[in-house]
Amino acid sequence: MASDVGRPGAGSALKGRADLRDQPAGRPAARPGAPAAGPGAASRKPAAWIWALPPVALLALFFLYPLALVVQQSLQPDTGGTSVQPYADVFASQAFREALWTTVWLAVAATVGCLVLGFVLALVIAFVPFPGARAVSKFIDVFLSFPSFLITLALLFVYGSVGMANGLWTGVTGAAEGPFQFLTTPWGVLLAEITYFTPFVIRPLLAAFSQLDTAQLEAASSLGARAPRIIRQVILPEALPALAAGGSLVLVLCLNEFGIVLFTGAKGVTTLPMLVYSKAILESDYPGACVVAVVNVLISVGLYGLYRVVSRRAGA
Repeated sequence: MASDVGRPGAGSALKGRADLRDQPAGRPAARPGAPAAGPGAASRKPAAWIWALPPVALLALFFLYPLALVVQQSLQPDTGGTSVQPYADVFASQAFREALWTTVWLAVAATVGCLVLGFVLALVIAFVPFPGARAVSKFIDVFLSFPSFLITLALLFVYGSVGMANGLWTGVTGAAEGPFQFLTTPWGVLLAEITYFTPFVIRPLLAAFSQLDTAQLEAASSLGARAPRIIRQVILPEALPALAAGGSLVLVLCLNEFGIVLFTGAKGVTTLPMLVYSKAILESDYPGACVVAVVNVLISVGLYGLYRVVSRRAGA
């Protein structure tokens, strides 16, 4: 074989091959005339945290800053200075303790009622064939967008002091007033909350039931299991994650519900949001109102964290 050394350009070709051999493995050779990538090339690219600045700034401006003002106001008594005295005054008041108890028991009772009623209705919609089942399922999605005071107004038209039910009663019996006077009591608030928040339980249950293997139901039925046993041993275990997620969400929403309590006009029913309204608007006690608001926010954030944990584990 003839040697390439004597040919024109052989020296440059050999030099080029030697340069290729000197290149580190896995790194492409630089193109002739291309600018070398210096150590500052990567720093010229925008850092990932820069893109997070706009949403963080908006969050701080429209949420964190007002919340910080509320916390600051809760530490500034009318006498001036900075003190925890507003917290001591609010925690020592009978009105705060009653509002806290009313808020908790109404929220827990409404959550239990929503779980029971939502589970029964979801069973009927998912497993009992009837005309319009699909339309009912779609209506539940629309119902979730309704404001809470709209449901309360509807209940007032039906069960209010001058509502349809009392009007029919007085028209038939000639009585001065009807027997349905519960809407302005805690039971009326409870009924309104269960009516409004039950679809928040039905929706995840229907999603869970849609993933249920119908072969399990058919096998249980063929083995002679009755409907209550099938529900208890087959359907309920599959529905527990959705029940936990829906119940956690309803509990958080009920703790912060304001419109239902306000529009029912229930006298003697004071929840934490109503106490904030009363102290700020009626009594002009802004430090006290901010203290109650901070307590309400802390409870809500804690329960929301619980809701996220439950939802993550349930896959909802």
